[in-house]
Amino acid sequence: MKIEELQKIAFSLGLVIKIQVRETLGLCFFKIVVAEQKDNIVKIWGEMKGWTFLNKQGLQLDTLRIIRTSPPFVSELIWATSMAWAIEKKNSKKARLLAIYDTEGYSMKLVRYFKIIGFKIVKEVGSSPIDLFLRLVWGGAGTLMKGDCFNILNKIEKKLSSIDNTQPA
Repeated sequence: MKIEELQKIAFSLGLVIKIQVRETLGLCFFKIVVAEQKDNIVKIWGEMKGWTFLNKQGLQLDTLRIIRTSPPFVSELIWATSMAWAIEKKNSKKARLLAIYDTEGYSMKLVRYFKIIGFKIVKEVGSSPIDLFLRLVWGGAGTLMKGDCFNILNKIEKKLSSIDNTQPA
């Protein structure tokens, strides 16, 4: 599924997908937003932020926010658009993220959620000297996870295929 198709699906749900990209110092920072626009009021329901190296493949996912009361399929649109953007625009096949240690119960929920999306545990990033670089990159300790962009996109595409996007909302 391509970004253009995802934008059509979002439109059919009364939503819009926006992608912001900024390149600086050998890095490409991105932000993907799913929002609802009525009149001149924009309500952001979800966003994904991350970065890639300009000369290397691999998506680094940093921040995911989805409003608890968001409309259906916001989460799926965020994930699908992130993976489609990585594949189309950055030729990336892999994505990484860190399920940060916040509160014990919440961290376990994040890991479970990311596994459902299609990520696998790589390692626990803790306080050992070996983990110092990863802690600096990700801003803390947690569970480092890696996913295949194509597999994640295909998995989410199956959920999105149930939407009839032939009629605008």
